[in-house]
Amino acid sequence: MHIDRLEKRWAGIALGIAGLFVAVILGSALLHGIHAPSNVETIDSAKLHLSAEFAEDKLGAITNPDGSVTVRMVAGRYGFYPKTLTLPAETKITFRWVSLDVIHGVHIPMTNMSTMIVPGYVAQVQTELHHAGDYPLLCNEYCGMGHAHMWSNIKVVSKAQWEALNKQGGANHG
Repeated sequence: MHIDRLEKRWAGIALGIAGLFVAVILGSALLHGIHAPSNVETIDSAKLHLSAEFAEDKLGAITNPDGSVTVRMVAGRYGFYPKTLTLPAETKITFRWVSLDVIHGVHIPMTNMSTMIVPGYVAQVQTELHHAGDYPLLCNEYCGMGHAHMWSNIKVVSKAQWEALNKQGGANHG
């Protein structure tokens, strides 16, 4: 089969552009620390309130012995619980999410924190919030008629403020 030299050249250019796009996407993902969640852990969504980890009094942020923070949250029509959180800046934060009902998405704008929350599974994402301030936490997966009202708020404070709040007992749970 004969392929014209000009067609071969344009096919090579098209393949080169496609390869360049793939390289830019992979390079950007590596540079910004964006990766697919790899934690595969199951949970019974109907019994979340009975679970040791996701019971209502266990939700919110806790400081681990190594100084990192673990945040446990529940997504359900139409809200994230707890509704507000205070977290430290410049600290490794592990978010652990479960869904009460349907598939939800969670996204914190201007960060690398975004994942889907599938019923029956624990979604886990690690991130670090670098700047103090208020961050909205938004549902980015259509989950029903009240989807537009599904949000929460994260207040990021300096490490010194975080430690002061922990001493007062006000930062551990949202």
